[in-house]
Amino acid sequence: MLLDVRAGQGDGDALSDRALESAAAKVRRRLVPFLFLCYIFAYLDRINVGFAALQMNAALGFSAAVYGFGAGIFFISYTAFEIPSNIILAKVGARRWIARIMITWGLVSAAMMFVRDAPSFYALRFLLGAAEAGFFPGIIYYLTRWVPARERARTIATFMTAVVTAGIVGGPISGALLTLDGAGGLAGWQWMFLLEGLPAAAMGIVVLFVLKESPAEATWLEPDERAALQSALTAETSVQTERAHGVGEALRHPWLWVLALVYFVVPVALYAFGFFLPQILQAAFAGTPFQIGLLSAIPYLAGAVGMVVTSRHSDRTGERRWHVALGAAVAGAAFVGTALVQGLAPSLVLLSIAMLGLASMFGPFWTLATSFVHGVGAAAGIALINSVGNVGGFVGPYGIGYLRDATGGFSAGLVAIGMIVILGGVLVLVVPDSNAPHT
Repeated sequence: MLLDVRAGQGDGDALSDRALESAAAKVRRRLVPFLFLCYIFAYLDRINVGFAALQMNAALGFSAAVYGFGAGIFFISYTAFEIPSNIILAKVGARRWIARIMITWGLVSAAMMFVRDAPSFYALRFLLGAAEAGFFPGIIYYLTRWVPARERARTIATFMTAVVTAGIVGGPISGALLTLDGAGGLAGWQWMFLLEGLPAAAMGIVVLFVLKESPAEATWLEPDERAALQSALTAETSVQTERAHGVGEALRHPWLWVLALVYFVVPVALYAFGFFLPQILQAAFAGTPFQIGLLSAIPYLAGAVGMVVTSRHSDRTGERRWHVALGAAVAGAAFVGTALVQGLAPSLVLLSIAMLGLASMFGPFWTLATSFVHGVGAAAGIALINSVGNVGGFVGPYGIGYLRDATGGFSAGLVAIGMIVILGGVLVLVVPDSNAPHT
């Protein structure tokens, strides 16, 4: 009889595991592609100013430092409003707040077509950062309510391939839109802001009809799948209950501040790269905006490969820190190498390796970061890392713009970025392993 009971329990566990696996697969198919598409719009509207600069800087008389400051000031307001935005999201729900974020940032992004001078450029970039604040950490927090920890790095990496996908598709699209220069009395860069901003606002309306707050509301899951997924997430929550953090406690957590410093190096490199890549390529290759757009897709394609492969390996091994550190080492060395070569081909190869290493850090890093805080403090903790880290989004573009004006080229800025990324890779190794108990 005891054997029969145990056999029945084994069959029940097997059924539950299959239901959980099926539920997780449906979440990846139903939610992740939609969130992925939303993030493509977010990232594209954030970095398309890099392509606008090919025409806008000359038309409005912007120096590299003025442009770099305006591109980077986005992150000052983004940082200031990040934590409040994510706390509001946790209270009012992801569906309504993410919709609000997308609608407002889409409208502000489209309004960039009205830039006339440096002050209006700074003001609209500042407003864009305030409008978008909370989107990315909000999505990361949202995914923790749908995806068990054992599959989170892969899921986050799949979502974050939107960063590199936006670069792959955004470059050619932005370059093509610049060719509308003069149509309807508008400059090409004005058409680009308008036609890439309004779709984001439209997607915000769609969010209201697509997103569900939790698996309990997911009618597209079978009852056994819903129960298995909710049970797995509840079990994780119960294990973490003793380590649950309130908002204030999360914001005082020492390892979160260390992780914020580690993450700082990612936006430094990512946005210096994104905002100046078209100009770096233009300096090496005097092509048309569309040709430059096509070439700019190559490093992002390499980044997509690195991101997916590294995150899958990180999930399979359960190791996070060394995956982040090695990605940083590869990226940093490649940025330094780019400063030491000349010509389009070697520059493009090294920039592709740099993006591969940088993108490889994303999935393992956010899985490591989300292992340190639990409970209601999770949203604030994620936002803390993202907001403090994203100060680097101001430092990188402004720094490379300043150094370009001071030296007449990009080499000094690329070396500085490479060394900063390498330091971030070293710093992550002092953080406790994600499988070790955290306090």
